[in-house]
Amino acid sequence: MKSTRIAAAQTPEFRENVAAALDYAVKVAALAEADGAALLVFPEGFLQGYLVDEPSARRVAEFAAVLDRLPKSGPVLVMGLIEVDDGRLFNTAVVIEHGVLVGRYRKAHLLRGERAFEAGKESPLFAVGDLRFGINICYDTNFPEAAGTIAASGASLILCLSNNMMPRDKAEIFRERHSSVRGERCRETGLWLISSDVTGERDGRIAWGPTAVLNPEGQVVAQLPLEEPGLLVFDFPCKEPVSYRD
Repeated sequence: MKSTRIAAAQTPEFRENVAAALDYAVKVAALAEADGAALLVFPEGFLQGYLVDEPSARRVAEFAAVLDRLPKSGPVLVMGLIEVDDGRLFNTAVVIEHGVLVGRYRKAHLLRGERAFEAGKESPLFAVGDLRFGINICYDTNFPEAAGTIAASGASLILCLSNNMMPRDKAEIFRERHSSVRGERCRETGLWLISSDVTGERDGRIAWGPTAVLNPEGQVVAQLPLEEPGLLVFDFPCKEPVSYRD
């Protein structure tokens, strides 16, 4: 069976410091390239930070200028950021190949605290070699239809970009739930899933992760240690896409 090497970064949180985020992304991309990865996933809101108040989000919602800073070789990058389009703000994941923007997914299911953003309407299919994948952003994975749409498109893998920097008491409650919820989506659709999350502490908040790979049975088959930045590398088995099971 063919395989495609994929990778996910568990990163510190960068807030309104695009230069530092880009420096970090370039270093991680070089590590992933050296490891032979064809695809590298970064967390939700990685580039500018998970900023949900509209003034802050608008202040940093510039993306086109950073493409020149990104590697022109190595893995396809999937990166979370704040995007502005015709005055509208979106919580977006961009897909970048060798410094060129090839597509985007905009978060479809928004939390109450994300009123600054508009919901995305499309769920595109992407490809890296024999690997077909779609994207969910964090809260999207609570909705079976989000994963179901990806499965119906012919994908075999969900990329889950997350940012679970939460007040400590809430983080404790959800610490074990992230993989459990994502596992439900895998079992419902027969898809694999790889997640990327932030880690660290600030202002009474904490993010543990997890950054992990789940198989179609919803089992965690690879995971980075919680509370530690790192790079998860996994050889994804490529085969004929599964059909979505209603």
